[in-house]
Amino acid sequence: MPRIDAAEETDALTIGRRVRQLRTAAGLTLEELAATIGRAPSQLSMIETGKREPKLTLLQAIARALGTSIDALLEGEPLDARSTMEIALERAMKGQTFRTLGIDAFRIGRTVPDEALAAMLALHGEIERLRDERAATPEEARRANVELRHLMRTQDNYFEDLEREAAGLLSAVGHPGGPLTQRTASEIAAHLGFTLHYAPDLPQTTRSVADLANGRLYLSSRVPAKGDARTAVLQALSSRILGHAEPRSYAEFLRQRVETNYLTGALLMPEAHVVPVLQDAKARRAISIEDLRDAYSVSYETAAHRFTNLATRHLGIPVHFLKVHESGTITKAYENDDVNFPTDRLGSIEGQMCCRRWTSREVFEVEDRFNPYYQYTDTGNGTYWCTARVEASSEGLHSVSVGVRFDDTRWFVGRDTPNRGVSKHSVEACCRRAPAELEERWRERSWPNVRTPRTLLATLPTGAFPGVDTTDVYEFLEAHAPR
Repeated sequence: MPRIDAAEETDALTIGRRVRQLRTAAGLTLEELAATIGRAPSQLSMIETGKREPKLTLLQAIARALGTSIDALLEGEPLDARSTMEIALERAMKGQTFRTLGIDAFRIGRTVPDEALAAMLALHGEIERLRDERAATPEEARRANVELRHLMRTQDNYFEDLEREAAGLLSAVGHPGGPLTQRTASEIAAHLGFTLHYAPDLPQTTRSVADLANGRLYLSSRVPAKGDARTAVLQALSSRILGHAEPRSYAEFLRQRVETNYLTGALLMPEAHVVPVLQDAKARRAISIEDLRDAYSVSYETAAHRFTNLATRHLGIPVHFLKVHESGTITKAYENDDVNFPTDRLGSIEGQMCCRRWTSREVFEVEDRFNPYYQYTDTGNGTYWCTARVEASSEGLHSVSVGVRFDDTRWFVGRDTPNRGVSKHSVEACCRRAPAELEERWRERSWPNVRTPRTLLATLPTGAFPGVDTTDVYEFLEAHAPR
């Protein structure tokens, strides 16, 4: 019901301003028009100010008196700049910001200068922007992350609508199946109305910039040595494919990021092709993330993510996924196999320290970075098997691991590993406390100078697109737009 009321109020405001605009253009006073249609000036004034919605018969009488049609009142020419500002300010006065500040709505008289209206609207817009930024606190971000992970767990990290979107797009460009080529990624861009442009001065805070007005997609011409040109293009296009609008909250920003990454993976590794490959590997008891990576020419992390999308739904295998920074901090996590990861009081896994005994930490100590590392780990909730690799990124080394419960290990390459570990991190101190002898010897005799991660001081960058310098983006587009 509130939505219907809001729509009616908006129509009344717009219709009222059109009536006043046409009346003024005709050189009639409020009293003269009121007399012509046989109504009181006060009644006509309430219509012009949007406080009363006129009936159809009254609108017809007003249209005849002004020498126009009823269509001109309902869907006529755009309002003039003054009327547009008045409507925008009246809507703002009925919104949350004015109520929160305790500012009562007031009548916008003709004597109020245009400059005053423009200034009030600009101030209102800035207050709204600051309110949105302040709402994105670290605690709000963690809550949003927990809710999103809960959704992913309930759906086994499988999103049928995104799979369907990917399949439809691949069919539209005639993709025959199998790994996606860079040429096909360019064809997807063309199908969506974009031309690709590579620039050396892409803003540092962005991976790509879309010029929606001119159908141009800008990417960096400085592709990293381990970069994947297909991924950059597909991630940029995914937001357009999914119709993403500017996020109004950190929860929406996170959801959009997950959807973008999911759709990119579904395009790079199409469900219709990869599921039979995985089912065959399971039948041969030879599931391997490395084989997926190599077969589709993607990163290990992309292959691991994609496996979690399909493993439970198509193979009946619950799984978990971890990405851990070399400092020991968990940066990404997913599980639906009852593994107990460390959490904070809100239930957030990201940002917690991964147990030193877990595969994701042990792999950093392995000198052999060419072959995958496998390990069984006994936990307070049973035994789990994981496969892990270390990959480099702009923020240092990260380990990426995928794991399953002991009973499901029989389907995987690496199940015969001799590596064993014991982790009680989730149920007791485990490695969170140093051995008693070491602590007694050094607790009062040491003082580390902390190398504070930049992510600790800037837990949540501000802005509608967190961390993006919009001034840089707009200046870049202005410099590169076709003349």
